[in-house]
Amino acid sequence: MKKAFVYGMSVEGDNFTDRVNETKRLKMDFENGINVILVSPRRIGKSSIVRKVKNEITDPKIKIVFIDIYDCRSEYDFYNRFASELLKQTASKTEQVIDHIKRFLVRLTPKIAFKPEPTSEFSLSLGITPQNYEPEEILQLPEVIGQAQGMHIVVCIDEFQQIGEMPDSLTIQKRLRGIWQHQRNVSYCLFGSKKHMMTRLFLNRKMPFYQFGEMMYLDKIPTAEWVPFICSRFASQGKQISEELAQRICETVEGNSSYVQQLAWDVLAETDKKATEEGFNRGVDALLAQCSALFEEQLKGLTGFQMNFLRALCDGVSSDFGSKAIPEGYNFGSKSNISRIKTALQDKEMIDFDKDGVYLEDPVFKIWFKRNIK
Repeated sequence: MKKAFVYGMSVEGDNFTDRVNETKRLKMDFENGINVILVSPRRIGKSSIVRKVKNEITDPKIKIVFIDIYDCRSEYDFYNRFASELLKQTASKTEQVIDHIKRFLVRLTPKIAFKPEPTSEFSLSLGITPQNYEPEEILQLPEVIGQAQGMHIVVCIDEFQQIGEMPDSLTIQKRLRGIWQHQRNVSYCLFGSKKHMMTRLFLNRKMPFYQFGEMMYLDKIPTAEWVPFICSRFASQGKQISEELAQRICETVEGNSSYVQQLAWDVLAETDKKATEEGFNRGVDALLAQCSALFEEQLKGLTGFQMNFLRALCDGVSSDFGSKAIPEGYNFGSKSNISRIKTALQDKEMIDFDKDGVYLEDPVFKIWFKRNIK
């Protein structure tokens, strides 16, 4: 099914727009065995660009392995996901996966489950534990497979910040870096949705992964690139939207890639033949309604001081929070409390920082908050 707009998942094919220079650079890095760390705000399209490059690699001696570790909570959760995806994605068929296990992980008795749908992927449970395999053996697996098959493997790990949240995280990071930096048949692309945590892992000189690879920053796609894309997608559905309204879609969600596609879809759904101001407003209302439950959940447990800080951000305050120029209505407690507020809200992924100060990570949350919270 050809979709007009795609959100809530990685974007492929005609639904992928712009990123020409970044795609070219990332493809070159993959083809030349360069480690890459992708850093960007949430919902900007890190997974999408990695999958796009994966589909563009045609050299049979380069294998791209995509691993999502979002639900991995411990070191051995990670090793099981790491190994199972390597075995599955470096094999051309199920029988070869079994051969790989017999060859590379001889001390395991894996479980393979097939879903009823013929096109569905099978699941592989390896049961790797400290009793049957040392971490170093699992971390060397891509190098061993690469050497055996005469290929270069690019291991792409999504939600890599989970490593930083695991018990004894620093030891795990040292172990990974210590093994991976010596591999010759493997390179890594590491990225995640929590920008501040990824920054801590890779930009802190004291952390094991400092200078592990090329840092690639994904900025927001320019509005000038979005406008023709939105107009063309409306046209593909037999509908029209003016360049002005297409631009407003981008500006409303501050160029956030996922939200641009989501709001564009909501406006499209409210359009009969040509998008109107009324249809645009109904689209915004629909977007806010879809996100409302999530935003309400995010506010649970916040202190009054933290709520006041969010109010200030929504009203355009971005710096000098301890200044006397800040109205008393934004009560943050004491000046020393401001730092604690910032840390708490950043840990909750509600705010982040740039050269201009503090900003709300979610542009739609900002609209919702101003409408609903007094």
